[in-house]
Amino acid sequence: MNGSSPVSTASGRALWLSTIAFTICFAVWTIFSIIGIRIKQELGLNETQFGLLVGTPILSGSLIRLVLGVWTDQYGGRRIYTVVMLAAAVATYMLTWAHTYPQFLIAALFVGIAGGSFAVGVAYVSRFYPAGKQGTALGIFGAGNVGAAVTKFVAPFVLVAYGWQTVAQVWALAIGAMGIIFWLFSQEDPVVLERRRNHEKPKSAWLELESLKNIQVWRFSLYYFFVFGAFVALSLWLPQYLINVYGVNIKTAGMVAAMFSFPASVFRAYGGHLSDRYGARRVMYWTFLVGVVCTFILSYPPADYVVRTTTGPVSFHMEMGLVPFTVLVFVLGFFMALGKAAVFKHIPVYYPKHVGAVGGLVGMIGGLGGFVLPIVFGALNDLTGLWTSCFMLLFVLVAASLAWMHLAIRQMERGASSEALKKLPEFPEMEEIHKPEHVGALSGAVLTDWRPEDKTFWDTTGRAIARRNLWISIPSLLLSFAIWQVWSVVVAKLPAVGFKFTTAELFWLAALPGISGAVLRIFYSFMVPIFGGRLWTTLATWSLMIPAIGIGYAVQNPSTPYALFLVLALLCGLGGGNFASSMANISFFFPRSEKGNALALNAGLGNLGVSTVQFVVPIVITAGVFGWFGGDPAMVTSGTQQAPLWLQNAGFIWVPFIAASAFAAWFGMNDIASAKASFADQAVIFQRKHNWIMCWLYTGTFGSFIGYSAGFPLLAKTQFPAVDALPFVFLGPLVGALSRSATGWVADRWGGGRVTLWVFFAMMLGVGGILYFIGIKDQPGAFWGFFAMFLFLFFATGVGNASTFQMIPNIMRKEIDRLMPGADVTTRMRQAEKESAAITGFTSAIAAFGAFFIPKSYGTSIDLTGGVQAALWGFFIFYVTCVLITWVVYTRKGGLLYDIERRGVATSVTQPAQ
Repeated sequence: MNGSSPVSTASGRALWLSTIAFTICFAVWTIFSIIGIRIKQELGLNETQFGLLVGTPILSGSLIRLVLGVWTDQYGGRRIYTVVMLAAAVATYMLTWAHTYPQFLIAALFVGIAGGSFAVGVAYVSRFYPAGKQGTALGIFGAGNVGAAVTKFVAPFVLVAYGWQTVAQVWALAIGAMGIIFWLFSQEDPVVLERRRNHEKPKSAWLELESLKNIQVWRFSLYYFFVFGAFVALSLWLPQYLINVYGVNIKTAGMVAAMFSFPASVFRAYGGHLSDRYGARRVMYWTFLVGVVCTFILSYPPADYVVRTTTGPVSFHMEMGLVPFTVLVFVLGFFMALGKAAVFKHIPVYYPKHVGAVGGLVGMIGGLGGFVLPIVFGALNDLTGLWTSCFMLLFVLVAASLAWMHLAIRQMERGASSEALKKLPEFPEMEEIHKPEHVGALSGAVLTDWRPEDKTFWDTTGRAIARRNLWISIPSLLLSFAIWQVWSVVVAKLPAVGFKFTTAELFWLAALPGISGAVLRIFYSFMVPIFGGRLWTTLATWSLMIPAIGIGYAVQNPSTPYALFLVLALLCGLGGGNFASSMANISFFFPRSEKGNALALNAGLGNLGVSTVQFVVPIVITAGVFGWFGGDPAMVTSGTQQAPLWLQNAGFIWVPFIAASAFAAWFGMNDIASAKASFADQAVIFQRKHNWIMCWLYTGTFGSFIGYSAGFPLLAKTQFPAVDALPFVFLGPLVGALSRSATGWVADRWGGGRVTLWVFFAMMLGVGGILYFIGIKDQPGAFWGFFAMFLFLFFATGVGNASTFQMIPNIMRKEIDRLMPGADVTTRMRQAEKESAAITGFTSAIAAFGAFFIPKSYGTSIDLTGGVQAALWGFFIFYVTCVLITWVVYTRKGGLLYDIERRGVATSVTQPAQ
């Protein structure tokens, strides 16, 4: 049986057949590291195109690993492994038929199936060995990574002698023959045989994926992203790195690159042995520590120094030669091999029944590193001009992995002895005077007793603490929105200071913060229960410094590449992500009777950041606010006159406020002990249908608010070029933010569902008015009609933002009563609060995509039809669907909220369980 069978002839045969097969699969998977160089020369590809070509099979091979791992758990490795190799053989042979760059990309996509073999082999081999020997067995299997070295040793000689087409044909023949051999000589694993004897059906794919909810699996994935993903990336990247940096020919480059690939592969077996004997954790520490040192040294670019001594200047040059480079990458590859084995030592120990699914996910993330990193290497090289920039990125990656691993281990150690640690003094030198009455006296940031529903507690203690946290949270959220939407103003001024970007490129800059902020919100919505509101608010606020300072420097030089602006636009999404965590945090502090108003204040006044940035930035860029420290202005022509413009102030102006807000969060906010929950605890919301329904509705309200805010300045400028609308556009987001904070009581009085229904009718009316005035935009006064309709639309979105959030707690209290009828009142109340907070954050994450799609819809509509009317009609139809969903699910007679909102029936979560 799995985990108990002794090592036998069958297990030995399974191991060696799998290892040989994986070696050949890996050789095929990395074939583009050699033949890609010749294809690059034939097609005249640039570095980024070459990186995409080399990385495409890595992408497809990585993504397919999760599916293949699940299938292996379900149907057995023997048949899945055989199918993978035969399919890869066909795809590799078809490479020779490609002639254009798109054809090569498509062919490379299918060659990548060879890389998926790893997930199959891990699940197949692990079932033949007991836990004490799985590390060694999987280490030997993983040594099949040496296939990358085989390709680098052999392929250059075949390529020079016969051409790259012959390389593809020979590799296709080898993997096809191995697929047949494997089918003929291997046997089914013990789990599949046992299942057949008992006539059992395999588990469903959903049950196989259940373990992927654990955050631990994703931590293992980050480790593997470095030890395996970086290994694959460097295997692909090093040949051309060596050719360009050291001027060697392709044969020498292949040989030297193999000095990295070879130890990074064959010593994986030794890493498995060390993990079995000394523990995987110790091996991972050594891997990451050595990785930090090696990548730091390799990161150092060639440099010339002049030292002024007492006898005159002394010049010297620093640059790593080919020999020390080879030695260093050999060492790096050796420890990467140990780390790869150590990561996969963990998986069969922690997840013995889900090795395929978990191993597939970890392998997929690691493989994605092999796809993403070569592209990023090429982009960094194009952007910085430094070949060593690839190692700079790897240094950051391995340092982050080491830090996360160490913090996770320390957290486990603290958890094991938390009661003893709580009794220790804050500093060792205070041990002699530390008395029992001092225990916990300095840990007031964590609220261990928090009962907001207890009226006495709330009136005497809770309200003051909750309000303090709320009023510290609001300015932090306001700054977050300001940074998130700063591009909505900056893009309109970039052409004036000398940037030659097209209209489409400007719309992209306005839209990208929206999509990155929306993606980050998905993760941020779960962070507060994991890390605590105080710590997370502080870190999230400090993170705003990165885009603020970056924008301040980037806009000062018209030669700043567009790619850098794209990166800064994405980083502005850090501000967008903060909303999800801020709302989830504040929701824990207030009782149900005051929660709606508190959330409306936090969100509404936080939303003021949008109008604040659109009001403040046009003013501060006209003055040298920071003197010489802020940099020189650009001279902008306005009519017949020139005026100075400090566009950098659009970023710099927020820096001191960000610092003040971050300090206030750290020293003034609190964590709530009872609000702690793991990602797995919160992930239950993905099974709640109302989570997804509210995502749709909140996209209609908040998605519209933030999308219109991002696109309003540029839309007004393009539709009414004769009107200087920039001084007025801040009024739209201002109206939306104020209406949200001031109308929370409306939803409390008449019901969130009913208010939301009428809001969508109002938004349909507003869009219709905008369409009308755009249709007559050449007539006098059309702009002011257009502007008034947008103000009306912003007002409606603000009311809807408050009403939709008011719906969520009521929905979940009714749902938890239905789902947990046997639980006591306290348990059901706590569960409803946690799920409401998670849904609040997650819906805000999904809705935030409106900040991307609405500006992008304007641009796409203009490109395809010459006007924005098509985009506006699309928004109108979307609001129609929102009306129908709100009425059918919530507000009609028999709807979930009908009794609460029409008859004032209290939610039953407050009643004892029946």
